[in-house]
Amino acid sequence: MNDLRREFEQAAEDVKGLPMRPDNDTLLKLYALYKQGTEGDLQRTQPGFFDFVGTAKHEAWAQLNGVPTEEAMRRYIALVRQLLA
Repeated sequence: MNDLRREFEQAAEDVKGLPMRPDNDTLLKLYALYKQGTEGDLQRTQPGFFDFVGTAKHEAWAQLNGVPTEEAMRRYIALVRQLLA
């Protein structure tokens, strides 16, 4: 898994240098996959009703509950590569 971890960390760095900012849906996917890949299943309580951004992030991450961290890392790497292409 060390190679996967290195690739994942490199993708996390690469995403910062994207030539254009991705759309909001893609940003949510990146966020959720990154969190699932680094922390695993969501363990936090849902943000307040008027925290729209926090709620969107919470829901995106919650959809990945049960996805193994290694799979989330692979998906994150693939998405970043797609954005860089």
